[in-house]
Amino acid sequence: MYDRILVPTDGSSEVERALEYAFDLARAHDASIRAIYVVNAAGYGGLPMETAWEGISDALREEGRAAVDRVEELAPDDVTVETAVLEGSPSRVIVEEATPLECDLVVMGTHGRGGIDRLLLGSVTERVVRSAAVPVLTVNVDRRTVEEGTDQPQVAVE
Repeated sequence: MYDRILVPTDGSSEVERALEYAFDLARAHDASIRAIYVVNAAGYGGLPMETAWEGISDALREEGRAAVDRVEELAPDDVTVETAVLEGSPSRVIVEEATPLECDLVVMGTHGRGGIDRLLLGSVTERVVRSAAVPVLTVNVDRRTVEEGTDQPQVAVE
């Protein structure tokens, strides 16, 4: 049923819960994982011109590389993982990445680093669910929900 599963990560430990589901599905369907981290350059567009964008960009790319490297570290030996650090609007890049790579499913957490950014920018997961041409499995990665044992994944098809 699934041959290639796209898993966006933000590097947070909460997202590891979504990875567990992705790895289980990959094993069950003999599928590969494509893990991506999206550097959201637009979030830094208001910085003064004298700010060294190259330094910020390098730091964000390094953070992204660490995030996708962590996915590779966590992957079971029998699951193939390919990674990429991309740049752009996270929801748009995730949706655009799924189609040409012929991904059959997107697995992502309901939030990772949320907080005030989530309130200001809206939910990346919600945008992906509404825009993706493939099914999206959302996994509640809220620490309170995981601790309470009520973190059941949800499949969203629009």
